[in-house]
Amino acid sequence: MEDGYQNRTAFIKGAKDIAKEVKRQASKKVGRTVDRMNDEYSRRSYSRFEEDDDDDYPVQGSQDGGGYYRGDSQAADDDEGGHSDSTEGHDEDDEIYEGEYQGIPRADSGKGSLAGGPGSVAAGAQQFRDVGVSEAERRKDQEELAQQYETILQECGHGKFQWTLYFVLGLALMADGVEIFVVGFVLPSAEKDMCLSEPNKSMLGLIVYFGMMVGAFLWGALADRIGRRQSLLISLSINSIFSFFSSFVQGYSTFLFCRLLSGVGIGGSIPIVFSYYSEFLSQEKRGEHLSWLCMFWMIGGIYASAMAWAIIPHYGWSFQMGSAYQFHSWRVFVLVCAFPSVAAIAALNAMPESPRFYLENGKHDEGWMILKQVHDTNMRAKGHPEKVFTVTTIKTVKQMDELVDTGTDTPVWQRYRLKIVSLSQQIRNNIIACFTPEYKRTTFMLMAVWFTMSFSYYGLTVWFPDMIKYIQKQEYESRTKTFSKERVEHVTFNFTLENQVHRQGHYFNDKFLNLKMKSMVFEDSVFEECYFEDITSTHTVFRNCTFIASLFYNTDLFKYRFVDCKLVNSTFLHNKEGCILDFSDDFNNAYMIYFVNFLGTLAVLPGNIVSALLMDKIGRLRMLAGSSVISCVSCFFLMFGNSESGMIALLCLFGGISIASWNALDVITVELYPSDKRTTAFGFLNALCKVAAVLGISIFQSFVGITKAVPILFAAGALAAGSFLATKLPETRGQVLQ
Repeated sequence: MEDGYQNRTAFIKGAKDIAKEVKRQASKKVGRTVDRMNDEYSRRSYSRFEEDDDDDYPVQGSQDGGGYYRGDSQAADDDEGGHSDSTEGHDEDDEIYEGEYQGIPRADSGKGSLAGGPGSVAAGAQQFRDVGVSEAERRKDQEELAQQYETILQECGHGKFQWTLYFVLGLALMADGVEIFVVGFVLPSAEKDMCLSEPNKSMLGLIVYFGMMVGAFLWGALADRIGRRQSLLISLSINSIFSFFSSFVQGYSTFLFCRLLSGVGIGGSIPIVFSYYSEFLSQEKRGEHLSWLCMFWMIGGIYASAMAWAIIPHYGWSFQMGSAYQFHSWRVFVLVCAFPSVAAIAALNAMPESPRFYLENGKHDEGWMILKQVHDTNMRAKGHPEKVFTVTTIKTVKQMDELVDTGTDTPVWQRYRLKIVSLSQQIRNNIIACFTPEYKRTTFMLMAVWFTMSFSYYGLTVWFPDMIKYIQKQEYESRTKTFSKERVEHVTFNFTLENQVHRQGHYFNDKFLNLKMKSMVFEDSVFEECYFEDITSTHTVFRNCTFIASLFYNTDLFKYRFVDCKLVNSTFLHNKEGCILDFSDDFNNAYMIYFVNFLGTLAVLPGNIVSALLMDKIGRLRMLAGSSVISCVSCFFLMFGNSESGMIALLCLFGGISIASWNALDVITVELYPSDKRTTAFGFLNALCKVAAVLGISIFQSFVGITKAVPILFAAGALAAGSFLATKLPETRGQVLQ
């Protein structure tokens, strides 16, 4: 009885196993049939694409359902074919975009190419043999994608979506413009607040350029690997966080560290923003609208100048907790300067990734959905919501990335390490690719142009304010009063002492009470039984003086103010901690600095407008070379700048002319490299720009007060060389974005 029961159970189990095997085989057969149908459709679509002219894609689909586009009749009837897997189940009323799309990516997206042939037969194995795909095939895919992508952008039109993205990315570019000016504006106040020496002041002035150099290289390379939007969000977040921290930290070292990392964050703004925006612009709009985007850098400079003018000179905006923690108004300014970056992060979260990046990385469905979003947004804004996005299939590029199998048992930290190593290798390969024979000449030419322009532009723009300060200093020193061999006894000084030189004086039983010393010099003098109380000093020094039985109470006369002095039976009690910040000392000078930078930044507005209107009419090379030549000629007018007003006028002239060459250089750099290397190359060139800026600033500043001829000759020679080399670059006007 039990044996019969066991036999029956075994029989039932065997029957179930047979049924499962039959079902599995049937599923495999159906799957192979579907794959063959998909491959056949892909071959028909690709053949249609090759037969059509590159610049003329059909809007209406053919009757057999082939081609990249579908007509309205095909959109209304899903049973007649003509749809890719990515659009199946969606019609023109769908509002499903990136982030909401939950469908399964089509099989062809994984293999990177929609073309038929031997590669489509092995679709399942293609994802595991990326290394075997030749560069020639990948390059062909990129060329075909570039042609089709340009036609799709023309169908999407230029409208609300591009203008929205324009303002969002403009905020990121504005944050970059603000970052350049922050340290320069706060330095006069920060040097007193932190008791900075001259070397420390120089390092603080240059640290932002070092940070931006690292950031441009790092984020530019990452944007080609993990996406433009994601890289920009990370870089702006780092900038915002450390800008916020830098407004609160008290020590010089921590402030320097925070400004360095803030610069690293904002360094990715320029290379990513221009590449990101260019991939939403059609050929006839690209040069003009990238030039309009450059205006936000100017707006950033104006914002920084206006905020500095409104905030820093107002001492009442500050507070302190004892003498250990002080939060002065210049720190409020640093905090306010982080607002554009924070606003850019908030706005960027509502924008999609570049569809070109997705298509270059084989993500067909994601790219298609974003392009549909662009099309539908623009059509609704133009009053044509009934227009259907006719694209059904978009070319994607075969992938060559090598898969890293970490295994399920690998520790988490080791997985991240392997991913970082793999990402670093990919970035290294991308950088090396910029120096392959195909791009080597272009890269070296652009390096030379970027270097020469940065060297002259940044060198002169910093040299101008320094020359104005030098002229002011000369005028101030011309009013200096000198006293020699004076003897003062039993006198109480309780008023401000300013701009005086006392030599070989003798002070006996004198009192210096509750006063300010500004630009005071005491040389070879004797102070006997003198009393100093509540003294605040600026640019004051005692050289080779002798103090006998003197008392210092609650003063800021620290040791570095006594040069080669002798202190005999003298006492210091309750010295002030830190440096005392008093804006009344440099009130007029501070306003002059902000006003000069405000005018210099505003002066580039005409150049921005002219370059935007003419960029697509006269071409990038003529704009770049012509503006550089005129800037070179304008340098020689600097010889006639012998007054403050003259130097300000020349600063405005030089800035207004040179901005056109910068706009042209940004546009041509974007257009000379393919999409998968664009931000890497732009980031590398922008990093080189910051190296040239540091070099130019250092050299030009060393000649302030010595001679004008050397900086002018350096700047003119660099601009002349840059304009000559610019003519050797290929013209990109009218070309499809690679």
